[in-house]
Amino acid sequence: MAAIPGGSLQAGPDGAVELRQLVGDDDELLTEATLLNVNWTGDERLTRDDLASDRALAHYTDLRPDRGDFGLVAEIAGCPVGVVWLLFLDAADPGYGYVADGVPELSVCVWPGHRGTGVGTLLLEAVFPAARDRALDRISLSVEAGNPARKLYQDLGFVDAERAAPGTMVVSLPR
Repeated sequence: MAAIPGGSLQAGPDGAVELRQLVGDDDELLTEATLLNVNWTGDERLTRDDLASDRALAHYTDLRPDRGDFGLVAEIAGCPVGVVWLLFLDAADPGYGYVADGVPELSVCVWPGHRGTGVGTLLLEAVFPAARDRALDRISLSVEAGNPARKLYQDLGFVDAERAAPGTMVVSLPR
């Protein structure tokens, strides 16, 4: 596993968090993360079958580097504890956080038991430079009302997107 420069965080007795690149073979990881994201309240609102049958949600489980998608996985002792990924969805197949073609939509998930430890911040702060390296100016996301992750996004500079669906936020990436 190649560590990302500056991508280590001491996370208590389990050890240090290491970051690695998300790869196309991580589909199962993205399925699990997407399920955790849609079921963020702790209630099982959607199942694996629901996710697979809902095109609007299923594309979050499909990393396609050929269209520019990329991301990072946070691991402790080789086990995933979080993931951040950016998908280049377009107007023909928009995501919930779509703002414009060419603006990738970010998803981030930290596994229960690791939330509130800095893993989410580590992932987001590591993916911003990767996005700037790809000459991206903005990133969008979608967050449901009441989701405590909204505060993290605001702390990192995300603001409500104009003329977008409720819950859509965007951050500008200065060069």
